Amino acid sequence: MLAVFLTRPADVVTREELRQEIWPADTFVDFDHSLNTAINKIREALGDSASSPRYVETLARRGYRFLAPVQWAQPESTAGPDASVDPQLEVPLPHRGVTRSLFALIQVMYLIFYLAALFRLQAIDRITGDFLPGWGSFAIVTAVLVTAGIGIPLRCYLLSAVGFDYRRLGEKFQRMFVAVLLLDDLWAIAPFLIAYKISFGAAFAATALLLYVPFAERTLLRMTYSALPFPGMQSE
Repeated sequence: MLAVFLTRPADVVTREELRQEIWPADTFVDFDHSLNTAINKIREALGDSASSPRYVETLARRGYRFLAPVQWAQPESTAGPDASVDPQLEVPLPHRGVTRSLFALIQVMYLIFYLAALFRLQAIDRITGDFLPGWGSFAIVTAVLVTAGIGIPLRCYLLSAVGFDYRRLGEKFQRMFVAVLLLDDLWAIAPFLIAYKISFGAAFAATALLLYVPFAERTLLRMTYSALPFPGMQSE
């Protein structure tokens, strides 16, 4: 009965209309008594009274009128989780073009590192020879050659994969993440080779940033290819 009133606020609702709305035609019930009981319960629930009504007004020989203004609230969405929010990272998903471009720029950055180191290999040998003469300098130069030899094809693969929007890139990167992390951690100490030019503090800050880059790459791919499962991963 209250629902009927709320759909017709300020209108007179007759007792006959209430009977037709609430009880089917083939229902046998003490209509008058049931209607009076329902009205009393509504007034009791709303803290209203028949003598000075604020909600339900009785109109003699006519029916009832709901006096208070009615505002309808919008129903909550039942469409499920927002598709624009990553379900694991719980952050708004940016445009895929942005995340793909950032990932590609990181690969270009590492390619520049590798090529610059190879072109300046003699300078690296000279610098490291001042601090680690003999086998120490030889080990660093060898590490640069080996890691650059691995890193260049790896970065070319990642760059081409994101460029062609390879849908399984996120899954592939997750499988190789430990190897990528070890490789990038080795190259993260590269700024110390030019610490004499940029100062020790700047080299330390650059190394700290480079240590984070592999995790940034993984996050970018998770946002880009969020529909793909990442086996064994938990939300970061």
